[in-house]
Parts: sequence; C-alpha cells; structure tokens
Amino acid sequence: MTSDAELKRASAHVEDFARAVLSGLGQKQKHIPTKFHYDARGSELFEDITRLDEYYPTRTEISLLKAHGCEIAELAGEGCAVVEFGSGSSRKTQILLEQMELAAAYVPIDIDEGALNEAKLRLEKQFPSLPIHPVHADFNHPIKLPDAIADACKLGFFPGSTIGNLELDAAVDFMVRAGHLLGEGSGFLIGADLQKDLKILLPAYDDAKGVTSKFTLNLFHRINRELNGNLDVTRFAHRATYNDDIGRIEVYIESLIDQEAVIMGRRILFTEGERIHVENSHKYTLPQFRGLASKAGWDTKQVWTDAADLFSLHFLTRA
Repeated sequence: MTSDAELKRASAHVEDFARAVLSGLGQKQKHIPTKFHYDARGSELFEDITRLDEYYPTRTEISLLKAHGCEIAELAGEGCAVVEFGSGSSRKTQILLEQMELAAAYVPIDIDEGALNEAKLRLEKQFPSLPIHPVHADFNHPIKLPDAIADACKLGFFPGSTIGNLELDAAVDFMVRAGHLLGEGSGFLIGADLQKDLKILLPAYDDAKGVTSKFTLNLFHRINRELNGNLDVTRFAHRATYNDDIGRIEVYIESLIDQEAVIMGRRILFTEGERIHVENSHKYTLPQFRGLASKAGWDTKQVWTDAADLFSLHFLTRA
C-alpha cells in the first residue's frame, strides 16, 4: 500500500512537472527542462543509449575510471564518503568504489526513487560493509546530506558529462552549491565531454537504431501518462543539431504538421516545423572547463583523457 508520505511526494513531483511543461510550452521558444526525461521509462532508455556503438561517452569514461581508479582513490584519501549527483544506476560508481576500499559511505542522489532503490540493493551485495545512504532529491535544489557522514571528508562524483546539460552560468552555480554542500577539504570528480569531429559527435545523439529518438519522445509519452495529455507522438520527431557558436549539442522535438493538443485542460498549438527545446549538451576544451571550475571556486588537481581525446575526467579540490 502506498504511504501518505509517498503520495505527497508523488503529487509534488507531478505538480513540478506540470508547471514546467505548461510554462515551457507557453513560451515563444517552447522548451521543457532536460531533467524531466528521467522517469522510470526514460531512465531505462538512457541506459540503452549508453550501450550503443555510437554513444562513446559512457564506455570512454568507464575506461578512464578503470585505468585511473587507483590515482583517484589516492587523491581522495582514505575514509572519504562518495556523494554522487544524479546517480542513476550507479554503474560507474561501482567501478570507483572498487578502488576506494576504505570509503566511509556512498550517498547517491537522484530524482528517480526506483533507480536509487535498485542501485542500493545491488551495491549492498557487492559492498556489504559499505554504508549506503540514498537521497531522493533533485540536485538542482537545496539538499541535506545524511548526518551519518557529517564528519567524513567527501568526494563529490558527477559523471556522464551531465555538467554539459547545464547552461554555463548554471554549471558554475551548481559547482558553487556542491562546494558548499561537500565542505572544506572536499574533492570533486567530474566527467566532461570534449569538443570533437561532428562525424563522431552527432551520431551519439541520433543513433541508427533510433533509441535516442525514443528517449527524447518518451517525454511526450510521459506528458500523456502523467498530465492527462493527448499528444499524438507519431506526429513529432527527434532532432539533434550542433550549435557551433556555443559549442553544444541541442536536442529538439519537432512538430511534423500544424496540430494542437490538450494538456491538463489547456490547449497547446504547434505549427509545422516548430521545435521544442528539450536538451543541451555542452562540449568543452580542457582550458574552458578549468576556467569554469575556477570560477566556481574549485582548483584543478588532475585531468585524465583517453588517447583519442574524446572525454575527460577532472579531479577538483576546494580553492
């Protein structure tokens, strides 16, 4: 039976989703925040994306974690609590924790409570002596860490180039908040995607099998499921482009015809060719990311990249 507390949390989450959708679709440039991709179905589809041949970030970052895990553990120090922002399946964290034998605890933070619970059960089997304290929250909002890790040094972990989903000012703001949350003497390990040839970059966001398209369009299926929408998803399409001026991938949902839909009783009009902006993914040079971290009060201690310079891992310390 669902508890009253769970019902209240679910209601608040749906309200947040509804406000974002109705407000975003009411703008001249329609948009919906990226975070709403990650309901249970969206999280499943994203895991499928990470296994695609075209999607280099996940396998490249995993190889970097395996190759440099011992160095990362040494920089972090013994007795650190690992705090992961947007933990998802915690697949990469598992690799990191294998190297950090004396970690004090693991604190995964995610908006998908189901993913948190599944990851906790899996990791408890692999690391039976490691305390795991899931936090069901949106890392873009204020977070309170568990009291159990109050006295531990902390290593923040933000893999997957999720930092690239944030506008540049928002990325700085996030790193500032993370610094306050993690505290003095903390470290921060961040995965950041690098600028590269579009022949490699674009297929990672528009794969041949259409999995990325399903992931993007699941946002409209979610609106139909949760917000009493009647969007005909077959009349929309996934579009991924590269904005060279800003240095980022931009993902849109494009209306294929003039059409209208009703969402929570509100009538929404779409014109043929109109695009709804649903995701950004900034790509950095190493100096750009160092500058971003410095602006947020973090010093770059170490950087690792793969041989092809596709992806980077940055170990930061509080300035």
